[in-house]
Amino acid sequence: MSSSDSSYLATAKTALTTVASVAAAAMLARTVVQDYMPAEVHDFISSGLRKCFSYYGFQMTIVIEEFGGFENNQVFEAAEAYLSSKISNSTRRIKVNKLEKQSNFSVTVERDEEVVDTFDGVKLTWVLVCSPVKKKDFRNPRDLNSTLKSEVRSYELRFNKKLKKMVLEYYLPFVVEQASLMKQKTKTLKIFTLSAYSEWTSVTLDHPSTFQTLAMDPEMKKNLVEDLNCFVQRKSFYERVGKAWKRGYLLYGPPGTGKSSLIAAIANHLNFDIYDLDLASVKSNAELRMLLMSTANRSVLVVEDIDCSIEFKDRTTDEPSDLLDKPVTLSGLLNFVDGLWSSCGNERIIVFTTNYRERLDPALLRPGRMDMHIHMSYCTPAAFKVLASNYLEIEDHILFKEIEELIREIKVTPAEIAEQLMRNDSVDQILKGLIVFLKVTKFETEEM
Repeated sequence: MSSSDSSYLATAKTALTTVASVAAAAMLARTVVQDYMPAEVHDFISSGLRKCFSYYGFQMTIVIEEFGGFENNQVFEAAEAYLSSKISNSTRRIKVNKLEKQSNFSVTVERDEEVVDTFDGVKLTWVLVCSPVKKKDFRNPRDLNSTLKSEVRSYELRFNKKLKKMVLEYYLPFVVEQASLMKQKTKTLKIFTLSAYSEWTSVTLDHPSTFQTLAMDPEMKKNLVEDLNCFVQRKSFYERVGKAWKRGYLLYGPPGTGKSSLIAAIANHLNFDIYDLDLASVKSNAELRMLLMSTANRSVLVVEDIDCSIEFKDRTTDEPSDLLDKPVTLSGLLNFVDGLWSSCGNERIIVFTTNYRERLDPALLRPGRMDMHIHMSYCTPAAFKVLASNYLEIEDHILFKEIEELIREIKVTPAEIAEQLMRNDSVDQILKGLIVFLKVTKFETEEM
């Protein structure tokens, strides 16, 4: 080996030794910072390094804070949902959560973790930054009762400065749209009711009703499902014609015909939350307006028994100057259903139910307010077969013909049929008992 080769080899060994030493020192420093350094100091150093690299390089950073004032920042929420699908094998730490009613785990990014995304061939880096707040009077709107009340969270999105226009005009809107679709598919449905303080409170909606299990006229069911599917796909149409993106349904018919089950089936089909509004507990039109404005998009607003929940006054007696101080009036309700305030929100379903459609003011029934009138009738042979399939898990039986003939002759509700099918007997005994019930009902009807 020549002297020059020996010199090159010695230089290479020295370089490799230096690199290894630097790498080992970096690993040791990283371990010390993570395991022994207080979180506040760690956050301060990490934030300083990011700012330094961003200032002297070609990199731009967009800071997306969790709140804008006291309101949730929709971009932050969208980033949180979207990035859960971008976690890779290189990610060191993640957060996992699961609620009782959730079927899947909820995975989110942990603080200071980098998540790399690619959009149109461009690399973008996300980091979740959590900063402590030392102010004693600071309260985090996210959770007033936990230790998080003194912590502010934000996402930092880093990219090449030349890509600013692309990120703002295309990438972030894409993230918001994708997050909305993801959250809609996986969210746990809620049903909201009014509390004693006239505020919306929610519990998990765990109603099993679906259009497959609903005892309803097949043709009417088919038309309703098609109408719902068409509605959620027509955002651009409603924008083009200048109409609020909402749809109104009036469910009318005798008690026990499945109006509440149909509402649950609509919510489950669309994956929409339900807001159950009791008008009798609302003090004024102003309070009604505030409550309706606080409902979320992609939801079903339900006013059950509209004919008897409140006594509506004549619309002609309402004076605009006094409207806010009066009890809830028909004008106040119509103004939100189809007036200027109807545009406060998108993708809303409004459902009114009544046992007596003829008692309602005609102004409430016209198209644009109640677009479809759905008659929830007494049980039909087709509805009975659905109930038999649901409760007895049978599609046919030798006694079906006699039962169907009796159902055609009398008025009996699906709820009454379902009650008979819930008996803890054999299928034959249950159906024979149903025949006895129908014959007794027929005799009592004829006697009356």
